[in-house]
Amino acid sequence: MTIEIKAPAFPESVADGEVATWHKQEGEAVARDELIVEIETDKVVMEVVAPTDGVISKIHAAEGTIIESEQLLATIEAGAVAVSSSSEESVSQAVSAEAAATAVGAGPAARTLMEEHGLKASDIKGSGKGGRITKEDVVAHVQSSSSKVEKVVAPRVATATTEATAAPSGERVERRVPMTRMRAKIAERLLDATQQTAMLTTFNEVNMAPLMELRRKYKDQFEKTHNGTRLGFMGFFVKAACEALKRFPEVNASIDGNDVVYHGYQDIGVAVSTDNGLVVPVLRDADFMSIADVEAKIKELGLKARGNKLTIDDMTGGTFTVTNGGVFGSLMSTPILNPPQTGILGMHKIQERPMAVNGQVVILPMMYLALSYDHRLIDGKTAVQFLVAVKDLIEDPARILLQL
Repeated sequence: MTIEIKAPAFPESVADGEVATWHKQEGEAVARDELIVEIETDKVVMEVVAPTDGVISKIHAAEGTIIESEQLLATIEAGAVAVSSSSEESVSQAVSAEAAATAVGAGPAARTLMEEHGLKASDIKGSGKGGRITKEDVVAHVQSSSSKVEKVVAPRVATATTEATAAPSGERVERRVPMTRMRAKIAERLLDATQQTAMLTTFNEVNMAPLMELRRKYKDQFEKTHNGTRLGFMGFFVKAACEALKRFPEVNASIDGNDVVYHGYQDIGVAVSTDNGLVVPVLRDADFMSIADVEAKIKELGLKARGNKLTIDDMTGGTFTVTNGGVFGSLMSTPILNPPQTGILGMHKIQERPMAVNGQVVILPMMYLALSYDHRLIDGKTAVQFLVAVKDLIEDPARILLQL
């Protein structure tokens, strides 16, 4: 029985997708729920699995093909058995060595690079499934070959002419690769944010000593009580942001044409860095979550993001965003808005600095905070007061619980 494998149903916000990687090829056996192809959209990478055991009889959309929602990708012969190795050997005898190597498979990007460098499939050892050649395999082969090449110059008498025309000793290597759809979409949204909003940033600094002491005192007990969930700083900042957003609803609002939409809830986006780019999964109703719930959910979403497991629902919506550049060592930065949101809070590296306290110089662990906001909706006074509210809540964490 022939079964059709179709692309997932894309939500309205996703127009189309691109076939990123085939993990199975025509004639290969697949098991039920085994990953066979990945579809990359503007927002997430979707995985398509086999609905039943069988053999892939035909692939209808090669890697790099732009597809629409529920478009046919491949067909599977349910219950069929893959060609045995002995049969494959008899077939391979009828083709050239190069054709056999090509049959192993190479993606469009890998084939393009191979053509540019005049390489054959038989020259490269594939690291993909079934010996499939990836783009990284080609790049590694080219770099390895370049590093082994030694320029041998015959002995000769040096003259002014030969010295002037001598070739440089090093090689200047350039590599051009197309942007992924996700990276291109991120670039487009960031550019739109800077061009279509009146973005401004206000800064403040917060004394992290009280929060660090609280964390040091309770982190072990917290982890045991909450099934291995670690007590970090992000949970406190998300809860502080929720409390501040209740006091300053403009920061939690969005602009829709000539209308201002005030959200009666706090869905907080948390920026997560992945190999494919920055993504912002959303904590739904974060104002009703405990600090333990926030920390556990952030960990779950972070693992999903780095494993390309995020769904469209995980990233849809959001009324405010928190980003932490401090984990990478950033001391101060200007976070960019995530439209249609009108505010984003930036956390940074904790660094000890001399501070004046009651006329005395004291060394304290300080963090710079940044709030970027859309000045079309939020006035400077409101933005500053919002950031001061976050600062006060972090410097006295009991206020978060008491909502003071």
